[in-house]
Amino acid sequence: MIERASHLFDHLIVAVMVNTSKRPLFTMAEKVAMISAEVQDLSNVEVKAATGLTVDFMATQHATVLVRGLRNEQDFGYERDIAWMNKSLDDHIETVCLVARPPYAYFSSSLIKEVAKMGADVSEYVPDSVARLLKARLEEVKP
Repeated sequence: MIERASHLFDHLIVAVMVNTSKRPLFTMAEKVAMISAEVQDLSNVEVKAATGLTVDFMATQHATVLVRGLRNEQDFGYERDIAWMNKSLDDHIETVCLVARPPYAYFSSSLIKEVAKMGADVSEYVPDSVARLLKARLEEVKP
């Protein structure tokens, strides 16, 4: 998704943000490092940690377009509502949605984590480096 978006814009900022409804396995700094390693060959892509409202972060970066990914119909409704909220908070913001390609359209990060917890190899769905880090982290937090 990041690579596809990088072809649409002169400069792309990947914002790693906190989702308060999730319990992350990795810190924000770890996520930034993982994503940065994966996009290092994309010269127009920058990865940054951000907190607070997305529109506020975008304002600090002078960004006006928010790229979001869609996996399915449920994502569309959710992303539409977020786009409307962001637009109401800052009228300069436009949201562009990219449709995920198979197999990514069928899996969420929560599902990938759950399958990995059960010992399955998830390297088909995430970069090898992320699969290794995920496996190691899950071994650390085993009860």
